[in-house]
Amino acid sequence: MADALIVAALRTPIGTAGRGLAAVSAAELGAVVVADVAAELGTVPAEVILGNCMGPGGDVARVVALLAGLPPAVPALTVDRQCASGLAAIELGARLVSAGSGPVVAGGVESASTAPWRFWPPTDARAPERYERAPFAPAPDDIDMGLAADLLAQECGVTRLRQDAYAAESHARAVRAGARGEFHDEIVPVAGLSADERPRPGLSAARLARFPAAFRDGGTVTVGNSCGINDGAAAVGIVPVPGGAAGPRPGLRVLGAASVGVAPARPGLGLVPAVERALAQAGLGVRDLDVIEINEAFAGQVLACCDALGIDPARVCTGGGALALGHPWGASGAILMVRLFTQLVRQGRGRYGLAAIAAGGGQGTAVVVEACR
Repeated sequence: MADALIVAALRTPIGTAGRGLAAVSAAELGAVVVADVAAELGTVPAEVILGNCMGPGGDVARVVALLAGLPPAVPALTVDRQCASGLAAIELGARLVSAGSGPVVAGGVESASTAPWRFWPPTDARAPERYERAPFAPAPDDIDMGLAADLLAQECGVTRLRQDAYAAESHARAVRAGARGEFHDEIVPVAGLSADERPRPGLSAARLARFPAAFRDGGTVTVGNSCGINDGAAAVGIVPVPGGAAGPRPGLRVLGAASVGVAPARPGLGLVPAVERALAQAGLGVRDLDVIEINEAFAGQVLACCDALGIDPARVCTGGGALALGHPWGASGAILMVRLFTQLVRQGRGRYGLAAIAAGGGQGTAVVVEACR
């Protein structure tokens, strides 16, 4: 089987819901990056695969592909693995490429700003009832992510002090990365927006300590040490190369990829076994990794996962993560891969990288890559 090599990786700026990208639909966001990634590939892709959680429904990837100007003959598939959708789309794309499909464009898109309102239908006993999300799991395990993260932090002994310090550092890292131009080559401007909206200069752990618990009395998870609600899209171009051979240009060779299920009531831990499995496939350990991108949905959750995996949190998301940049659900996993591409390929910071993300319902996805320059 061929190796899967990621040779292009781009994203939009990440907008705060209701702000800079509020008038841009999910399909329009996705079309911007898919068109540019396809252009960098220099060939028509055999398939487009995009993750999405809360969009307009239907096959949004097909709409994106057509809006991007790809020929109607190019098929497209939409993947929903909740927050892991974008990285799962890349995992699936890599597997298709390895199996002989030809080049694939894969990634994810989310527009919280334009997500449709959803209602359970009326019955004899009740009127139509609006809901903000579909069930993650059957009752009683259908727990909101914030509450689940708070309970996980308590069970794993992750203190409020650690959470606030980590969140403040994520913002500081993102501000520093933006100031030195680290995001410039990976961002495609959209609707006049050319930079991420969420990072806050000067945000300190002391300021974050003032926020009250958001999800339960006496809890430690707050709006300050949690991710935001955001809009954005990201995509990568994946091409086949003979096993072990040099690629046609610099890129990221996929060495291991895994999606794993865990107890649905503690979804934040889903990335832990996924990372372990992907590293085992690659024949690597956490000490071999040069760049680590773990989705920062909640500071307490990512710290609990780092503790479980034996990863020093100082090594994670060194240019800022979702706590600072934002978490556009279906796109976030793909954004992790774009960040790896920038650091390992564009900037040459090392050889091995990891992208990992947990998802509602108790799942996690991880991908391990090797820089080929």
